[in-house]
Amino acid sequence: MTTIIDKAAMALSGGLMLLGIVGLGIVEMLAGAPFGAAPVTNEAGEIVATPMVDPTIRTGLVIAGLVVLGLYAAYRIATPADETDVANRHETMAD
Repeated sequence: MTTIIDKAAMALSGGLMLLGIVGLGIVEMLAGAPFGAAPVTNEAGEIVATPMVDPTIRTGLVIAGLVVLGLYAAYRIATPADETDVANRHETMAD
C-alpha cells in the first residue's frame, strides 16, 4: 500500500524532472532559435543569441528531482516493511 510520503515523493520528483526536461524544453522551442544550451557567437566572437532559460536552471531542476528520488529510496530502505506486505507474499515451487 502506498502512503502519503510515497505519493508525495513520486509526485515531487516526477514534477521537477518533467518541468526541467519537457516544460522548459517547450519554452525553449517556443522562444525560437537557438535551441542549444550554449550561446551562439558570430565570427568576431560576440554573443549573438543566448538560450531563453539558463541551462543550469534546467539541470538543477532535474538534479533536484533525482535527489528527491534518492532520499525517498533511502527512506524506504530505512523503514521496516509492513506486516501486511509480508503476509501477502507467497512462494511458488519450481518444477
